[in-house]
Amino acid sequence: MTTQLRRYDVSNEAELDRLAAWFPGLIPVRERYGFTVHGAYVDYENLQLVWIVSHEGVFEAAMAEYNPSPERAAVFEGFDNPITGMHLSFVETIV
Repeated sequence: MTTQLRRYDVSNEAELDRLAAWFPGLIPVRERYGFTVHGAYVDYENLQLVWIVSHEGVFEAAMAEYNPSPERAAVFEGFDNPITGMHLSFVETIV
């Protein structure tokens, strides 16, 4: 299994709250493409949405299928994306 830590920067708390309210709608779409979302967290101190996602198969191949999908596009339709930066890294479980 490949696991990715994703941290999204926003410019203020209102944008973080808006992103956090929208985010749960994305999870079922991710799951349709074989991803598992292990948790999502709001970090007000650093103005970040932080979440962990994994895939049992080839992560990059799954992303290549997921990113252009019509289901993903539908979730983003009409959403004014407040993300100003993304920090993505693959992580390993230690406990």
